[in-house]
Amino acid sequence: METHYRKPGWFTRNLFNRTVALFTALGISVWGSRVLEVRGRRSGLPRRTPVNLLTVDQRQYLVAPRGEAEWVRNVRAADGHLDLVLGRRRDHHVATEVDDDAKVDVLRAYLRRWKAEVGVFFDGVDADASDEALRAIAPRHPVFALA
Repeated sequence: METHYRKPGWFTRNLFNRTVALFTALGISVWGSRVLEVRGRRSGLPRRTPVNLLTVDQRQYLVAPRGEAEWVRNVRAADGHLDLVLGRRRDHHVATEVDDDAKVDVLRAYLRRWKAEVGVFFDGVDADASDEALRAIAPRHPVFALA
């Protein structure tokens, strides 16, 4: 399977992500934001990136709207071990990647919550799309269930 990834633009890298990370570091969650910290697969050093924590049916998920992002590759290499940080609170989790067929409800909930922020990465598919349309884009958007 070909890897799918959309690099963030200047605004996202230099302003948006940094602003969200700052608020999150101060303990202020922006629409469910957390800072994901995971060991880098090459360097072994902690890598941090803002993510949106989603809860569906009392289960927590991380969705990669841009596709095979660096954090996705690092989580896979770390056997799912990661921390989510909000202010001084640090929660350790083990992430398990969700099969494409099981992503439909999670992707629908993610788009319902954050379409304004990430909708452009879903190629015109939104929360009101059919299950088939969501299933068709599922391989391009890794999803992790957290324990």
